[in-house]
Amino acid sequence: MTEIVDPKLFGLPSATCIEKQGKNAYAIVIRRKSRIIMKDGRNILAKAEKIRAECPGARISVQTTAPVCSKTRAFLMENGIPVDTSENQG
Repeated sequence: MTEIVDPKLFGLPSATCIEKQGKNAYAIVIRRKSRIIMKDGRNILAKAEKIRAECPGARISVQTTAPVCSKTRAFLMENGIPVDTSENQG
């Protein structure tokens, strides 16, 4: 039960893909082949903070098909953002 959410509701760029995955649970979806590095992690955290500003207490996760740098994965987990790297998304 996922639905696509308009990122403009959260003040995010229209290229950002957000899925609502249940009550007060959102996933930032990243579909690409190149590795997600720390710079991307900081951008993901900024997007998550904007979502949390609009929906206090929201659970944010990241779904991606790209490999994620171990430091970036740890950084996101420290900030309460779990990372799912499923290969079968799309």
